[in-house]
Amino acid sequence: MKPLDSQHWNYYYSKPVSTGIFKFQADDFQVEEDLGYLPCGEGEHQFIFVEKTNNNTAYVAEQIARFTQLPLRQVTYAGRKDKYAVTRQWFGIHAPGQPDFDFSQFELEGVKILRHTRHNKKLRTGQLKGNAFTISLRQVVHPEAIEERLNEIAQHGVPNYYGEQRFGVMRVNDSGEVQRGGNLLMAERMINGETIRHRNKRSMALSALRSWLFNEMISARIESGDFDNVKPGDAMVLSGSNSFFIEDGKRDNSQQRYQEKDICPSAPLWGEGELATEHDAKQMEEAVASAHPEVIDFLSQCGFAQERRAIKIWPSQLEWQGKGDTLTLSFSLPSGCFATSVLRECIETVAPVHSI
Repeated sequence: MKPLDSQHWNYYYSKPVSTGIFKFQADDFQVEEDLGYLPCGEGEHQFIFVEKTNNNTAYVAEQIARFTQLPLRQVTYAGRKDKYAVTRQWFGIHAPGQPDFDFSQFELEGVKILRHTRHNKKLRTGQLKGNAFTISLRQVVHPEAIEERLNEIAQHGVPNYYGEQRFGVMRVNDSGEVQRGGNLLMAERMINGETIRHRNKRSMALSALRSWLFNEMISARIESGDFDNVKPGDAMVLSGSNSFFIEDGKRDNSQQRYQEKDICPSAPLWGEGELATEHDAKQMEEAVASAHPEVIDFLSQCGFAQERRAIKIWPSQLEWQGKGDTLTLSFSLPSGCFATSVLRECIETVAPVHSI
């Protein structure tokens, strides 16, 4: 099979002319999780709000489990956050019948416990509203071009690509070439028959593979010129929901609703079973899938079900300000969406992208 490259995906707008340094230091990329609710203050689940710097989420969960002397499965989180950043997120601890843990003795470099409370329900993966980002870009060249692009993004959105950090560490070799992420390399090895026994590594490799194929679908749709058009047979996702309906051509307002950000065409997160799309939309997705038979065969055998994900996102509360050659921007995105996919459309970053 061909190597799983991630550098060829099409831009929605033209390729950015601006350059700048991204993640020069940890607090250049700040993320705060929004669960969409506040813990109620009572119940058998202990919730802690954690600020972490240069630590990945899974590792912090392991250290919390060790400190509380609980099985790792009893320490949960709603979503993974970037490692090379300052991030604030909730962890849930299921310890029924036990008093509140005393985290004053918890010591982990780069980690602070900001709040400790209780809730009556388990904190589950994916159950969050979204994330708020504050990003500083340094040594920016052509900041006026970034601001012009940000104005376009505020109105028209960006492709809902999975960000490079999903695919693992990206490195630049001595020749200046970008080397592929480690998670994609692991996925290739798995397709070729190698067994990855480390559960977390296997999970990340599978997620990377599924995300890679989704990005292929988005890129193909941009190239076809249909990214902003509702196609016959599209699976239209309702804003803020995982629900979708199939565009049958009998609705007069689907295109308008797409423009108004109420609904959005989707692309498949590949798994076992039939595609949800029909007619033109299904033909396009089948054409992309047929170019990667080893990938779709492998994903179909991994226990995933066919799912859908919107092809476009619109950042909310998008603001920015410049000071010298530093540009700081802030915005919020729904759960599972990547800030780096917003940056990709407005600036060419010259620092390596780290993994989560």
